[in-house]
Amino acid sequence: MFVRPEPSAGFAAIVPALPGCATYGRTLSEANEISKDAIWGCIESLKKYKEPSATDKETLLASLDLEYAQMSRR
Repeated sequence: MFVRPEPSAGFAAIVPALPGCATYGRTLSEANEISKDAIWGCIESLKKYKEPSATDKETLLASLDLEYAQMSRR
């Protein structure tokens, strides 16, 4: 799972290993807490509809320090 700030306000929590599993919180802490329920719900839905289990074997996460990237352009 990763959490990112939203441009308008708040934070989006996204779970790449569970396509469609995303939620939103007004604060970072709230997004983190709510994401636990979202993950549980997604997994229960996979079980209910006999869908394949989630995997993150094909997930690549990378991050970029924007301040560093901007400074290196100078």
